[in-house]
Amino acid sequence: MHPPPVAALKAAPAVARDPRRELRAGFAYGLLGMLLFALTIPMTRLASGSDQAPQLSPWFVALGRAACAGALAAGYLLAVRAPWPQRAQWRALALTALGVVFGFPVFMGLAVRHVDAVHASVVSGVLPIVTAALGAWLLGQRQRAAFWWLAATGLGLVLAFAWWRGGAAPQPADGLLAFALLLGALGYVWGARLSAAMAPERVISWVLVLSLPITLPAAALTAPGQPVAPAAWLGFAYVAVFSMWLGFFAWYRGLALGGTVRVSQVQLLQPFLSIVAALPILGERIDGATWVFLLALMAVVAASRRVAMQAATIKDNR
Repeated sequence: MHPPPVAALKAAPAVARDPRRELRAGFAYGLLGMLLFALTIPMTRLASGSDQAPQLSPWFVALGRAACAGALAAGYLLAVRAPWPQRAQWRALALTALGVVFGFPVFMGLAVRHVDAVHASVVSGVLPIVTAALGAWLLGQRQRAAFWWLAATGLGLVLAFAWWRGGAAPQPADGLLAFALLLGALGYVWGARLSAAMAPERVISWVLVLSLPITLPAAALTAPGQPVAPAAWLGFAYVAVFSMWLGFFAWYRGLALGGTVRVSQVQLLQPFLSIVAALPILGERIDGATWVFLLALMAVVAASRRVAMQAATIKDNR
């Protein structure tokens, strides 16, 4: 049997993209990333302690976790023989680092020394709408009006829950949380943009390696000079390995496949899952009303996903 001619090979049709399949995969990866991120606030609180019982310095938790994750990322990039990013990609890598390596961890770490994990989790409920707005603006990912109505409904539920349980009363640390959320959303958007052309696991790995000249010396300067509780090191290990590195493998892949604006809405569930996690980790209380709000938000996220799937179907049929 003779091999097919070269011309025939070149003429082979390309595999058609399936927007609905990509969107389903995007939501699945986004949900996995969100589940890993949901422990970030309680684990950060566990690592840094409180004003009354301080543990690791917030600066060490924020920059030390990036340094540890950067060392793991460097080993990973060497193992897979990843090529160096293109010159045009370095600016986006730097902006991603500004958001997810420095901005969000530093400001969040400082904030949770002054407020409990439940309060911080509630305030973080605005992150999905900030991410969606930035994604629509910077990436041009326009959505149907129904999607934005659902996003606003989800935000309204989060704010209503915050008001109901008294967590919406402004506190000085809320300014720190606002900076953390804005910069975190910026890092999500730029990382998702890079993930369209580079494997998501390599995006976050290069971001962390790029940051090592800052994070390594900073971690050494802020390292604890006295013993801290083993639980604090457990919290630090989690935010270093999962919150700062592995969680982004799934999160950036989800944003790239399903669209930053659409998939970011699964984070509407994150504040409530963080609150649920704070119960066994920190001993903070949770009541039945939290479950009611959580179920309502799950319904909003499911409806948002359905609207996104319908839009993908219409686009695919054109």
